[in-house]
Amino acid sequence: MQFDFYSTRSILVQRGGSSQLAKITQEYGAHKVLIITDPGILSSGLLDKVLPQFSDLNIPVDIFSDVQADPSVAVIEKAAQVAQACKADCVIGFGGGSSMDVAKLVALLSLGNEKLVDIYGIGNVKGPRLPLILVPTTAGTGSEVTKSSVVTFSESEKKGVLSPHLLPDVALLDAELTLGLPAPVTAATGIDAMVHAIEAFTTKHLKNPIADCLAKEALRLLSNNIHQAVHSGSDIAARENMLLGACLAGMAFTNAPVAGVHALAYPIGARFHIPHGLSNSLILAPVMRFNIEAAHVMYAELGQIIKPGLRGSTMEQASELVDYLGDLAGELGLPTRLRDVGIVNGDIDQLAIDAMLQTRLLMNSPRKITLHDAVKLYREAL
Repeated sequence: MQFDFYSTRSILVQRGGSSQLAKITQEYGAHKVLIITDPGILSSGLLDKVLPQFSDLNIPVDIFSDVQADPSVAVIEKAAQVAQACKADCVIGFGGGSSMDVAKLVALLSLGNEKLVDIYGIGNVKGPRLPLILVPTTAGTGSEVTKSSVVTFSESEKKGVLSPHLLPDVALLDAELTLGLPAPVTAATGIDAMVHAIEAFTTKHLKNPIADCLAKEALRLLSNNIHQAVHSGSDIAARENMLLGACLAGMAFTNAPVAGVHALAYPIGARFHIPHGLSNSLILAPVMRFNIEAAHVMYAELGQIIKPGLRGSTMEQASELVDYLGDLAGELGLPTRLRDVGIVNGDIDQLAIDAMLQTRLLMNSPRKITLHDAVKLYREAL
C-alpha cells in the first residue's frame, strides 16, 4: 500500500474563535490583510465583530466582497489585482466555498509569479503564496482543508486547480458564524458535505484508510445532525457537528477524490447557476443507483452509519441507502428534481456533453460513466 495524505497545517475548532482572527494574522507577520468574502456575508454583519480586533492591533484591512457563487476567472483576477494594489501580505477567505476558493488563488496569484491559465489541473502550482487563513461560514464544501480550488472557466465548464500549496496555514471553525444560515442553505451545504464523504469512500483511485476513517466519521456527524441543524438552526451543538463533519469530509476527499456526482453536478452549476450543494443533491441518487452494482458493498458499510440497522444483502442495504438519500432533500425542504430548478428535457444533451469534460472526476467513478449514461442519469433526475 502506498499513498500520500495532505491536510491543513492547523485547524482551530472554537465557538467564538473568530475573535482570534487578528491575533492569528499577527502571528504570521501580517502588516496588511485582505479579507475575501461575498456580498451576503458583508451585508449580514458577520464581519462587524471581526474587524475591530484588527484596529486594536493596528493591522489595516481591505475587503474584497465581489465573490459570486461559482467564481469566474474575471472575479479571481480582479481580487488578485486588489491584493497587489493594497500590498496585502496575508489573505483571509471568510465565507462559503467560493470565497475560500478565491482566497486560495489570490494568496498565490497576487505575488505575480504565476498566472491562472498556467496552473489548471493537478500539480502545476509552483508556489510560494502569501499566508492564508480560511474561515468557513457554511458547513458544506470543506474548502478550508482541501488542496483544490474550482474556477468557472466558461458558461459550460469548470476547471480545478489542485496543489498542496493551496492548503491554508490555518482553518478556523467557529460554529457561531453558521447560526444565521437559512434552512435551505444549511440543507444543501450539508448534503454537499455528505456527498464528499460518500464519493471519497467509494472513489476508484487513491482510496486510502485514513480518508476512509474521516469519511465515515464525517457521515456519522452529518447524518446525525442535519435534520436538527435545518429545523432548529439555533442549536449550536448541531451546527458545530455539521461544521466539523464538513471539515472531515473535506479532508477525506482532498486525498481520495470525488467522482461522478460532482462531474454531473458541475455543468448544472455552470450553466444554470444552481448552488453547488443543491446541484450535487439533485443528481446524487441517480448516480448512486447507477454505481450500485460496483459499489454496493461500500454503500452497505456507509448505510450502517447513516441508517443503522439496515438488514438484508449488501445489495439490499445499498438500495435502501440510495432510496433514503433520494428522499432526504425533500425532507429538508429542497427541490428534488432538475425541472424544479428550471432545467428542461431540451437541456439534457448539452449537460451530458459538458459532464464528459470532467475527466478528472469521471475517472474516479466506481462504474464508468459514458455520454449515453450521463444522458440517462440527467433524464432520471429530471
